[in-house]
Amino acid sequence: MPNEILYKERISSHKTEALFVALTLIFSLLFIWRVAANGLELLALVLLAFAGLFLFYSLNYRTLVIQLTSQALKLTFGVFTWKVPLDNVAQCALDEIPPFMKYGGAGIHFMNIRHRYRASFNFLEYPRIVIEFKEKVGPVRDISFSTRHPDQVLHLIQQAVAEKQAA
Repeated sequence: MPNEILYKERISSHKTEALFVALTLIFSLLFIWRVAANGLELLALVLLAFAGLFLFYSLNYRTLVIQLTSQALKLTFGVFTWKVPLDNVAQCALDEIPPFMKYGGAGIHFMNIRHRYRASFNFLEYPRIVIEFKEKVGPVRDISFSTRHPDQVLHLIQQAVAEKQAA
């Protein structure tokens, strides 16, 4: 079957969710305090914008869904989805990056690692896999993502890529 699901995983992070909810509450309370003290002014609106941003993060970055078929790897974080056709996978491996980059935040991030621009779908407490593209997708040359089962996912991606190339 061409679109048979070979692997599916849903991961979430209570720590990340708690952080985003706490930041939403902090900025909401600061907004209320600022409006009570000075009325609605620029700083109050900035605080409200941050509260709204972290509310969006709280809702959107709750669950990362990883789905592998014989045709593509699909990563979904709330309203954002990235689909990697297996024809565009050059190689994949465990993601080994400097700690300050690895722990730079949860959610979706874009960064340069070893002179390669990367999209990262991640939670901080799980290991990551990185996929190198044969052809860039816009400026992105690699994508990394968190998973509870990196060895199993690596094996399945490598096997699906090899079967796709053999076909």
